[in-house]
Amino acid sequence: MNITAVDLNLLKVFEALHEESSASRAALRLGVTQSAVSAALRRLRDVYGDPLFVRTGRGLAPTLRANQLKPVISDALNKCRQSLAMVDPAAHEYEGRSVAIGLSDDFEIAYGRRLISDIARCAPKLRLIFRQTHSQIVAQALMDRSIDLAITAGGFAERLLSRQVLGEGDYACLVDPASLAEGQHNLSLEAFVAREHILVSSGGFIGITDEGLAALGLTRRVCASTTHFAALPFLLKGSQAVATIPTHAAQSIAALSGLALLPCPLALPRYPIELGWRTSTQLDPVVLKVREAIVASFSRSS
Repeated sequence: MNITAVDLNLLKVFEALHEESSASRAALRLGVTQSAVSAALRRLRDVYGDPLFVRTGRGLAPTLRANQLKPVISDALNKCRQSLAMVDPAAHEYEGRSVAIGLSDDFEIAYGRRLISDIARCAPKLRLIFRQTHSQIVAQALMDRSIDLAITAGGFAERLLSRQVLGEGDYACLVDPASLAEGQHNLSLEAFVAREHILVSSGGFIGITDEGLAALGLTRRVCASTTHFAALPFLLKGSQAVATIPTHAAQSIAALSGLALLPCPLALPRYPIELGWRTSTQLDPVVLKVREAIVASFSRSS
């Protein structure tokens, strides 16, 4: 189909539908009626010869073709937004724009609020979208363009990706303070092994703690695993269990939950905290500004 026969406003509707998964929310976002969005979707289906979005119990789900089209369409719209900012640099060029940052919830818990504040100072009215990822899947997420930037403990070996080290991480322990003796501020290795453990893992049964104990000929008993650091206050309170997690998350969780923060009695290797992005000679200026703000934010805290 020739582009002259297509109303390019339909692309804005496509983007809103894909990101909101709802015709009513897309209409609210675009400032139009729901019937107008439904009519636009019918026209989009004719243009692309595909249903694009199918109704499910949780709203509208994109088809495979829609997922393939999304990064191309959003890139085109972002180029248009950039062009308007060039005409009037003093305008609020960030309003209506968003940047998706992939990170696991330990980084989100520890650094999310600070990043929101720091980025708002240099890109007012920009919306940040935090999306869950981790080092095993982050490269694909960046290449699929479901995220623009990512903060993880590695995972950027793909040759089309670039990375920058933001800092180093280590580990600490969280326990219910009621499980400690009065005045107790640490665990011996023997007491550590004797306790039940909560493992935070994206899917594995073995964690870095198990590897460290195995090197000493020791093992632990994991009573439960979770994929989310945010669940730890609810899983640890009222128990004798211990969780060994990255220190940045342990500090933030302890500060808000009342859990006791203890040094890890086991020597575990430190790890790099890295920022990754797609290598491109024409990087979106807004993504570049957010990237610079993230680097500056970590530099101030180091």
